[in-house]
Formats: sequence, structure tokens, C-alpha cells
Amino acid sequence: MKNPELVIMAAGMGSRYGGLKQIDKVDDEGHIIIDYSIFDAVKAGFRDFTFIIKKEIERDFREVMDAHLEGKGLNVKYVYQELDKLPEGYSVPDGRRKPWGTAHALLCCLGTVDAPFAVINADDYYGANAFIKIYDFLKNTSDDTKYHFAMVGYRVKNTVTEMGTVSRGVCQSDENGMLTEIVERTKIGVNGDKIYYTEDGVDYDLAPDTLVSMNLWGFTPSYLRECKARFPRFLDENLPKNPEKCEFFLPTVVSELITEGKADVKVLDNTDKWYGVTYKEDKEAVVAAFRDLKSRGVYPDKF
Repeated sequence: MKNPELVIMAAGMGSRYGGLKQIDKVDDEGHIIIDYSIFDAVKAGFRDFTFIIKKEIERDFREVMDAHLEGKGLNVKYVYQELDKLPEGYSVPDGRRKPWGTAHALLCCLGTVDAPFAVINADDYYGANAFIKIYDFLKNTSDDTKYHFAMVGYRVKNTVTEMGTVSRGVCQSDENGMLTEIVERTKIGVNGDKIYYTEDGVDYDLAPDTLVSMNLWGFTPSYLRECKARFPRFLDENLPKNPEKCEFFLPTVVSELITEGKADVKVLDNTDKWYGVTYKEDKEAVVAAFRDLKSRGVYPDKF
């Protein structure tokens, strides 16, 4: 079996953050969040990395990443998520600027990634335990009569920011720790000691220990083929309704495959705290968090 790969989604526009947050420094040594994820991933066993970026950020992104990866002995590839990467017969709607979403980002890896793989967001910190769990799962999984996937689940209370709302996949699992349902909630926020999500203008409470996805998944290459098969249907259903902003979400494809009985998804519970820079105002807290992790010996000053 091929060694598992790590796919890092770094093509997001960063509209809420106000800049290229994927390469924003978060410590005095010049590290960015991706550096911490790669450090943890390498310790877990990963050696092959694929970055999903946009061509318009390639120069700035690679100027930073190539220097940070130099001499580490890793295999690194780049793929590009572009608006015009559409099936034959489809075109970009007038006024569309927003990327097509996380499932489309992974679809761009078809033909490049051909091993079991984990996927993460570039601007999220997941913690070392998460990479150990997902690597061990991928190292020992293969498809048979079903696709066998995994997801590292976090408690929603450990994944929110007081600076604004965030998007999370809200999950349900059965007594065997298998994912039964995931619903993408695009507006999860904090109000005092309450956590809520907003849908159609109405706020609903979320229990603090609710399991959510932070887009740390483990897939076999079959997932990429399913994205390719399902993307045209998504476009047919959503372009007439929301041509400028509809998104092909990674969890939506997972949910469909579970419902159809084509896949099962093992939930790997992780109680670590997430850190990320959804908003520019988040950065101060993230910098302080990494300073604390270093002071406790979790990470060396330079790596």
C-alpha cells in the first residue's frame, strides 16, 4: 500500500481576514500555521504533501513555502483550484469570483493524488494527536465493498472565535463511532456562554460538546472520483439559484455517500483546541497560543 499523503487546501480568498492569511507569520521565528501542521504531520509519518492554491497567489505562496520546506526531504506537489476548472459544457457565470468550494478543491487533485490521503485547511491548527490518528487510520485502510473514510472530530466549544461566525460541519455519530450525518453550518457564533448557529435568520443553540468537522478528513482516491461524478449535478442544481456564491462542499459529498450506503466514516475523536485566523482580529490570540505551546516544550523555537 502506498504511504498516505497530506493535502493542504490553501486556495481560499481570505475575504473575511483581509489578506493572504495562509502565509501570515504567527511567531517571532517567522513560522506560519502550515509549518506547525507539517511539523506534526512529519512526526506522524507523512512524507508526501500536495498544496491546493490559486495561480494568482503562487508566487507569494511559494516564495514562503519553498524556503520553509527546503532541506526537509519531503515530496511536494502543487495543484491549482481555478474558477474555470469546470466540466465540459459549463462556463463561469458573470460576476463569479468565489471559489467553487472544498469538494471542488479536492477534485483538482484528481490525477495527482493516487494514495490514501488526509486533507486539512492551511489556516487551521489541528494539534499533533490529530495527525497521528489520521495517519494510523490511512496506513491501515483500503476500500472493499464500501469506501472507508475517517474524520477527526472536534468539540465545537474548542473551534469557535469571538471575532465572528465560522463554518463547521456539525456531526452525528452512532454507538460504534461511525459518522451518521454531517450538516454544513456556515454561521456558528458565540454569544456570552452560548454557542449558536444561524439559519434563515433564526438562531439555534449548539451544545458545547457537539462534534464538528474542521476539514481534517482521511480518504481513499475513490473520494476524488466521486467528486468528479457529482460536480455536474451540483452545478445543474445550484447555478440557476445562486450562480455567484454556491459552493460544492466536501462534507456534502461525504453525506451523500453515507446516505447511499457507498461509504462509511470512522470518527476519530480529538479533544485538542483549534487555533485559526478566520478574522484578522484572531491573530493576536493565535500568536499567544503558539508562544505558550513553545514555552511548554510542545514545539522547538526553530524547526
